[in-house]
Amino acid sequence: MPASALMNVMTAAARKAGRSLTRDFGEVEQLQVSVKGPANFVTAADHRAEDVILKELQKARPGYGFLMEERGLLDGADKSHRFIVDPLDGTTNFMHGIPMFSIAIALEREGELVAGVVYNPISDEMFTAEKGKGAFLNDKRRLRVAARKTLGDAVVATGIPHRGRPGHKGFMGEMQAVMHEVAGIRRTGSAALDLAFTAAGRFDGYWERNLQPWDLAAGIVLVREAGGMVLDCDGGDEPMEKLDVLAGNSAMVKAIAPLLATTAKARA
Repeated sequence: MPASALMNVMTAAARKAGRSLTRDFGEVEQLQVSVKGPANFVTAADHRAEDVILKELQKARPGYGFLMEERGLLDGADKSHRFIVDPLDGTTNFMHGIPMFSIAIALEREGELVAGVVYNPISDEMFTAEKGKGAFLNDKRRLRVAARKTLGDAVVATGIPHRGRPGHKGFMGEMQAVMHEVAGIRRTGSAALDLAFTAAGRFDGYWERNLQPWDLAAGIVLVREAGGMVLDCDGGDEPMEKLDVLAGNSAMVKAIAPLLATTAKARA
Protein backbone atom coordinates (compact mmCIF):
# COMPACT_ATOMS: atom_id res chain seq x y z
CA MET A 1 0.00 0.00 0.00
CA PRO A 2 1.48 3.40 -0.99
CA ALA A 3 2.25 5.56 2.04
CA SER A 4 -0.08 8.48 2.68
CA ALA A 5 1.11 12.09 2.69
CA LEU A 6 0.88 12.09 6.48
CA MET A 7 2.96 8.95 6.82
CA ASN A 8 5.56 10.33 4.42
CA VAL A 9 5.86 13.41 6.62
CA MET A 10 6.22 11.39 9.83
CA THR A 11 8.70 8.86 8.47
CA ALA A 12 10.81 11.57 6.84
CA ALA A 13 11.10 13.36 10.19
CA ALA A 14 11.99 10.09 11.93
CA ARG A 15 14.65 9.22 9.37
CA LYS A 16 16.26 12.65 9.53
CA ALA A 17 16.37 12.50 13.34
CA GLY A 18 17.66 8.93 13.04
CA ARG A 19 20.65 10.11 11.02
CA SER A 20 21.48 12.57 13.79
CA LEU A 21 21.20 9.89 16.48
CA THR A 22 23.27 7.42 14.46
CA ARG A 23 26.12 9.92 14.19
CA ASP A 24 25.92 10.64 17.90
CA PHE A 25 25.72 6.94 18.75
CA GLY A 26 29.10 6.42 17.11
CA GLU A 27 30.53 9.07 19.41
CA VAL A 28 28.87 7.56 22.48
CA GLU A 29 30.61 4.24 21.90
CA GLN A 30 33.96 6.06 22.17
CA LEU A 31 32.88 7.93 25.31
CA GLN A 32 32.36 4.67 27.19
CA VAL A 33 36.03 4.68 28.13
CA SER A 34 35.82 8.02 29.95
CA VAL A 35 35.37 8.23 33.71
CA LYS A 36 32.69 10.89 33.41
CA GLY A 37 30.73 8.82 30.92
CA PRO A 38 28.50 9.99 28.09
CA ALA A 39 25.49 11.28 30.08
CA ASN A 40 25.82 14.95 29.12
CA PHE A 41 26.52 14.09 25.51
CA VAL A 42 23.44 11.86 25.31
CA THR A 43 21.25 14.63 26.71
CA ALA A 44 22.50 16.88 23.90
CA ALA A 45 21.88 14.13 21.33
CA ASP A 46 18.31 13.77 22.59
CA HIS A 47 17.70 17.51 22.19
CA ARG A 48 19.26 17.57 18.73
CA ALA A 49 16.98 14.77 17.54
CA GLU A 50 13.93 16.51 19.00
CA ASP A 51 14.94 19.77 17.28
CA VAL A 52 15.06 17.96 13.94
CA ILE A 53 11.66 16.36 14.42
CA LEU A 54 10.01 19.59 15.54
CA LYS A 55 11.41 21.54 12.59
CA GLU A 56 10.39 18.92 10.02
CA LEU A 57 6.88 18.42 11.36
CA GLN A 58 6.19 22.13 11.84
CA LYS A 59 7.29 22.77 8.27
CA ALA A 60 5.01 20.06 6.89
CA ARG A 61 2.05 20.57 9.24
CA PRO A 62 2.10 24.18 10.45
CA GLY A 63 -0.29 24.88 13.30
CA TYR A 64 -0.33 21.37 14.76
CA GLY A 65 0.36 21.11 18.48
CA PHE A 66 3.04 18.96 20.10
CA LEU A 67 3.60 16.92 23.23
CA MET A 68 7.33 16.21 23.38
CA GLU A 69 9.55 14.53 25.94
CA GLU A 70 12.00 17.42 26.24
CA ARG A 71 9.87 20.47 25.45
CA GLY A 72 6.61 19.28 26.97
CA LEU A 73 3.34 20.70 25.62
CA LEU A 74 3.46 23.12 22.69
CA ASP A 75 0.07 24.46 21.70
CA GLY A 76 -0.68 25.08 18.05
CA ALA A 77 -3.28 27.10 16.20
CA ASP A 78 -4.88 23.83 15.07
CA LYS A 79 -6.42 22.52 18.29
CA SER A 80 -7.64 19.27 16.71
CA HIS A 81 -4.21 17.81 15.88
CA ARG A 82 -1.23 17.05 18.11
CA PHE A 83 1.99 15.16 17.50
CA ILE A 84 3.31 13.11 20.45
CA VAL A 85 7.07 12.68 20.17
CA ASP A 86 9.84 10.77 21.92
CA PRO A 87 13.09 11.62 20.11
CA LEU A 88 15.09 8.93 21.92
CA ASP A 89 13.29 6.08 23.63
CA GLY A 90 15.90 3.83 25.22
CA THR A 91 18.26 6.50 26.49
CA THR A 92 20.09 4.15 28.87
CA ASN A 93 20.79 1.71 26.02
CA PHE A 94 22.04 4.59 23.88
CA MET A 95 24.26 5.82 26.70
CA HIS A 96 25.87 2.39 27.07
CA GLY A 97 26.42 1.77 23.37
CA ILE A 98 23.61 -0.78 23.11
CA PRO A 99 21.95 -0.51 19.64
CA MET A 100 18.39 -0.91 20.92
CA PHE A 101 16.63 2.46 20.94
CA SER A 102 14.03 4.23 18.86
CA ILE A 103 12.32 7.40 17.72
CA ALA A 104 8.56 7.41 18.32
CA ILE A 105 6.10 9.81 16.67
CA ALA A 106 2.32 9.60 16.97
CA LEU A 107 -0.50 11.83 15.74
CA GLU A 108 -3.58 12.50 17.81
CA ARG A 109 -6.68 13.87 16.07
CA GLU A 110 -9.55 15.17 18.20
CA GLY A 111 -8.06 13.28 21.15
CA GLU A 112 -7.82 9.96 19.26
CA LEU A 113 -4.55 8.29 18.25
CA VAL A 114 -4.65 7.91 14.46
CA ALA A 115 -1.06 7.33 13.29
CA GLY A 116 2.20 6.05 14.70
CA VAL A 117 5.83 5.60 13.68
CA VAL A 118 8.55 3.77 15.62
CA TYR A 119 12.01 3.80 14.04
CA ASN A 120 15.22 2.09 15.12
CA PRO A 121 17.89 3.89 13.09
CA ILE A 122 20.59 1.32 13.83
CA SER A 123 18.64 -1.61 12.38
CA ASP A 124 16.86 0.70 9.90
CA GLU A 125 13.50 -0.78 10.87
CA MET A 126 10.58 1.61 10.38
CA PHE A 127 7.29 0.45 11.93
CA THR A 128 4.29 2.46 10.72
CA ALA A 129 0.53 2.41 11.19
CA GLU A 130 -2.51 4.53 10.43
CA LYS A 131 -5.96 4.00 11.86
CA GLY A 132 -7.95 1.74 9.54
CA LYS A 133 -5.02 1.17 7.16
CA GLY A 134 -3.00 -1.51 8.93
CA ALA A 135 0.55 -1.65 10.26
CA PHE A 136 3.72 -2.21 8.23
CA LEU A 137 7.47 -2.74 8.52
CA ASN A 138 9.52 -0.65 6.08
CA ASP A 139 6.42 -0.15 3.89
CA LYS A 140 6.71 -3.75 2.71
CA ARG A 141 5.61 -6.31 5.24
CA ARG A 142 2.15 -6.20 6.76
CA LEU A 143 2.34 -6.63 10.52
CA ARG A 144 0.16 -9.00 12.53
CA VAL A 145 0.35 -9.80 16.21
CA ALA A 146 1.44 -13.34 17.06
CA ALA A 147 -1.25 -16.02 16.94
CA ARG A 148 -0.17 -18.05 19.98
CA LYS A 149 -2.98 -18.65 22.43
CA THR A 150 -1.30 -20.26 25.43
CA LEU A 151 1.10 -18.62 27.88
CA GLY A 152 3.28 -21.72 27.99
CA ASP A 153 4.34 -21.05 24.39
CA ALA A 154 4.69 -17.29 24.79
CA VAL A 155 7.62 -14.91 25.00
CA VAL A 156 6.53 -11.67 26.64
CA ALA A 157 8.29 -8.36 27.22
CA THR A 158 8.23 -6.02 30.16
CA GLY A 159 10.00 -3.01 31.66
CA ILE A 160 11.89 -3.23 34.94
CA PRO A 161 11.74 -0.27 37.34
CA HIS A 162 15.22 0.94 38.17
CA ARG A 163 16.76 3.28 40.72
CA GLY A 164 14.60 6.33 41.23
CA ARG A 165 11.48 4.75 39.76
CA PRO A 166 8.51 3.53 41.83
CA GLY A 167 6.94 0.09 41.94
CA HIS A 168 9.86 -2.23 42.68
CA LYS A 169 7.97 -4.46 45.11
CA GLY A 170 4.90 -4.66 42.91
CA PHE A 171 6.97 -5.47 39.85
CA MET A 172 8.68 -8.38 41.58
CA GLY A 173 5.29 -9.84 42.33
CA GLU A 174 4.16 -9.42 38.74
CA MET A 175 7.36 -10.92 37.40
CA GLN A 176 7.03 -13.95 39.65
CA ALA A 177 3.39 -14.47 38.65
CA VAL A 178 4.15 -14.23 34.92
CA MET A 179 7.49 -16.05 34.79
CA HIS A 180 5.96 -19.27 36.10
CA GLU A 181 3.53 -19.35 33.16
CA VAL A 182 5.49 -18.27 30.07
CA ALA A 183 8.29 -19.61 27.87
CA GLY A 184 10.39 -16.47 28.28
CA ILE A 185 10.51 -12.85 29.41
CA ARG A 186 12.49 -10.15 27.64
CA ARG A 187 13.52 -6.58 28.51
CA THR A 188 14.65 -4.35 25.61
CA GLY A 189 14.84 -0.99 27.38
CA SER A 190 12.56 0.80 24.90
CA ALA A 191 8.81 0.75 25.45
CA ALA A 192 8.16 1.95 21.92
CA LEU A 193 10.18 -0.95 20.48
CA ASP A 194 8.44 -3.40 22.83
CA LEU A 195 5.10 -2.34 21.39
CA ALA A 196 6.45 -2.40 17.82
CA PHE A 197 7.84 -5.90 18.35
CA THR A 198 4.50 -6.98 19.78
CA ALA A 199 2.77 -5.63 16.67
CA ALA A 200 5.26 -7.56 14.53
CA GLY A 201 4.61 -10.83 16.39
CA ARG A 202 8.14 -11.02 17.81
CA PHE A 203 6.74 -10.73 21.32
CA ASP A 204 3.48 -12.44 22.19
CA GLY A 205 2.66 -9.84 24.82
CA TYR A 206 4.01 -6.87 26.71
CA TRP A 207 3.24 -5.11 29.97
CA GLU A 208 4.80 -2.16 31.76
CA ARG A 209 3.81 0.48 34.33
CA ASN A 210 4.86 4.07 35.06
CA LEU A 211 5.39 5.18 31.47
CA GLN A 212 4.83 8.50 29.69
CA PRO A 213 2.47 9.39 26.82
CA TRP A 214 5.35 9.62 24.34
CA ASP A 215 6.50 6.11 25.30
CA LEU A 216 3.10 4.66 24.45
CA ALA A 217 1.28 6.62 21.77
CA ALA A 218 2.92 5.41 18.55
CA GLY A 219 3.14 1.80 19.69
CA ILE A 220 -0.52 1.68 20.67
CA VAL A 221 -1.50 2.52 17.08
CA LEU A 222 0.88 -0.15 15.77
CA VAL A 223 -0.51 -2.93 17.95
CA ARG A 224 -4.14 -2.07 17.29
CA GLU A 225 -3.60 -1.86 13.54
CA ALA A 226 -1.76 -5.21 13.66
CA GLY A 227 -4.91 -6.81 15.05
CA GLY A 228 -3.90 -6.70 18.71
CA MET A 229 -5.49 -5.51 21.92
CA VAL A 230 -4.12 -2.70 24.07
CA LEU A 231 -5.36 -2.19 27.62
CA ASP A 232 -4.00 -0.67 30.79
CA CYS A 233 -2.48 -3.07 33.30
CA ASP A 234 -5.69 -3.15 35.33
CA GLY A 235 -7.64 -4.46 32.34
CA GLY A 236 -9.26 -1.14 31.44
CA ASP A 237 -9.16 0.81 28.20
CA GLU A 238 -7.12 3.76 29.46
CA PRO A 239 -3.41 3.14 28.81
CA MET A 240 -2.77 6.78 27.87
CA GLU A 241 -4.54 8.03 30.99
CA LYS A 242 -3.09 5.51 33.45
CA LEU A 243 0.31 5.47 31.70
CA ASP A 244 0.68 1.73 31.83
CA VAL A 245 0.07 -0.88 29.17
CA LEU A 246 -0.81 -4.50 28.52
CA ALA A 247 -0.68 -5.50 24.85
CA GLY A 248 -0.82 -8.57 22.64
CA ASN A 249 -3.44 -10.65 20.88
CA SER A 250 -6.73 -10.89 22.75
CA ALA A 251 -5.99 -14.35 24.14
CA MET A 252 -2.61 -13.26 25.55
CA VAL A 253 -3.97 -10.08 27.08
CA LYS A 254 -6.83 -11.97 28.71
CA ALA A 255 -4.39 -14.56 30.07
CA ILE A 256 -1.87 -12.07 31.45
CA ALA A 257 -4.38 -9.65 33.00
CA PRO A 258 -5.42 -11.99 35.86
CA LEU A 259 -1.76 -12.65 36.70
CA LEU A 260 -1.16 -8.91 37.11
CA ALA A 261 -4.35 -8.58 39.13
CA THR A 262 -3.12 -11.12 41.69
CA THR A 263 -0.32 -8.71 42.66
CA ALA A 264 -2.53 -5.65 43.13
CA LYS A 265 -2.29 -5.83 46.92
CA ALA A 266 1.50 -5.78 46.78
CA ARG A 267 1.41 -2.61 44.65
CA ALA A 268 -0.96 -0.81 47.01
